[in-house]
Amino acid sequence: MKKVTKIVASLLVASTLVSANTLVTVNGSAITQADVDSALMNATQGRFNQVPADKQAEFRKQVLEQLVAKELVYGDAKKTGILESKEFKDEYKEVQERIKKELAIQVWQKKELDNVQVSDAELKDYYNKNKEEFDEKESVHARHILLKTEEEAKDIISDLKSLKGDALKSKFIDLAIAKSTGPSGPKGGDLGYFAQGQMVPEFNDKVFSMQVGTITPEPVKTQFGFHVIYLEDKKDKTTRTFTEVKSFIDQRLKMEKFKTIMQAKMEDLRKKATIK
Repeated sequence: MKKVTKIVASLLVASTLVSANTLVTVNGSAITQADVDSALMNATQGRFNQVPADKQAEFRKQVLEQLVAKELVYGDAKKTGILESKEFKDEYKEVQERIKKELAIQVWQKKELDNVQVSDAELKDYYNKNKEEFDEKESVHARHILLKTEEEAKDIISDLKSLKGDALKSKFIDLAIAKSTGPSGPKGGDLGYFAQGQMVPEFNDKVFSMQVGTITPEPVKTQFGFHVIYLEDKKDKTTRTFTEVKSFIDQRLKMEKFKTIMQAKMEDLRKKATIK
């Protein structure tokens, strides 16, 4: 297995391989990038992209080693006659029947869903009657420097108050990286975009009253400490357009229709069936 591990490690360096590329062969059986990607998505329930970047390579290596191990065991099972044993054949037949039923149900449901149609008139009617559902609150993009004392915060403001424009932003980022005690410090104090009400009241009220490209003239005190805030951008309250949300509405109405159709379909199937 040490040799296999070395092979795996060397192959992982080539992270830009196309998904169909073969990463390693085990006794002639190929394990591809697509196999690894599929196993990763199954293992993380489709959330592999949420795994921290510094852990992804290690996770890929582990999954590839597991796939190699499976091929080794499967190969030995074939050699030792497991596939010809009565126990295997009985279990295999049972699994086939179970999968056949589940797959048939999935394909049947997909076919029924594909037959559901939603007209443009229905889509527009829903949008016009539910526009508030697509409202986006006023939001801001802010940075902050979190400090333990008011004096430290005042010193920061003193260092920044003579600056404007890009010079102010650049200096603010440098100070955030060097002095902020908050988790956003290494990112230059970047808090990204957030809407009204997402931050604690003292912070929220101040940042939404600021002008873009300015800092707070005084420290803002919250339960976390003293903040110096820089407002990078502001977006007014908007309503997403029909074009932007059309596909979302289509899926929602289609599923609502599908549920109604399925209820009627099941009632009809029950009536025709013999259930004792």
